[in-house]
Amino acid sequence: MEFNLNNPIAERKTKTVYKDGDKTIKLFVENYSKADILNEALIQSRVEENTDLKISRLLEVTKIENRWALITEHIEGTPLDVLMAEHPEKEDEYLNFFVDIQLNVLSKRVPLLNRIKDKYKRKINEAKNIDDTTKYELLQRLEGMKNHDKLCHGDFNPSNIIVKENGEYSIIDWAHATQGNASADVANTFLTFSMEGKENIAEKYVDLYCKKTGVDKKEVQRWIPIVAAVEKAKEKEEEQEFLNRWINIVDYE
Repeated sequence: MEFNLNNPIAERKTKTVYKDGDKTIKLFVENYSKADILNEALIQSRVEENTDLKISRLLEVTKIENRWALITEHIEGTPLDVLMAEHPEKEDEYLNFFVDIQLNVLSKRVPLLNRIKDKYKRKINEAKNIDDTTKYELLQRLEGMKNHDKLCHGDFNPSNIIVKENGEYSIIDWAHATQGNASADVANTFLTFSMEGKENIAEKYVDLYCKKTGVDKKEVQRWIPIVAAVEKAKEKEEEQEFLNRWINIVDYE
């Protein structure tokens, strides 16, 4: 099958995303891990088959010019982060919309997904840029966290919500989805906002989530150093200083 790679719509370190008619092509760099590609396809398929969430459907796993590619439905619309930037006067409205979508995701169950505590434990143990004492403290905290089985997106941020002209939406990029404690997923979103320099939105987001769910804000805050450590393990140089500050914060009183 011929694919059109003349219309790139996003570029990352390990992949480029193209629009090809009614399809989206996520084309990875050469020699990208086959296991990681197939695992992403498996996660996406399990979310599709076990939920009624509005997501872009996986159509095909293939190779294009010796590079792995995931082919999904193309969702025509505007990413929510773009709408938020273009209409700052609607910030509260968009945040409400965003949190409500996340609550819908968290209400689902996908029993065969990896557990978030197992994933985080592995990532922290494997981290080469975190000292052993800090690792021990983080792993002890992680062990004490409550075990839940909620669907966690893993990268829930406004850029992964595509809003259509009629107001409907679709959630994209399920590569990091797991099952576990919702507060971990909320902590991850908080850090994403914060790393983008949107500290005010980050705080408003967590406050809104806690207000809508009745969850104590401290439950989310206790996850932040753990999530920061998992992100630090990715060794992105530009994020290290920021993440170190969060990892070294033990308690939020």
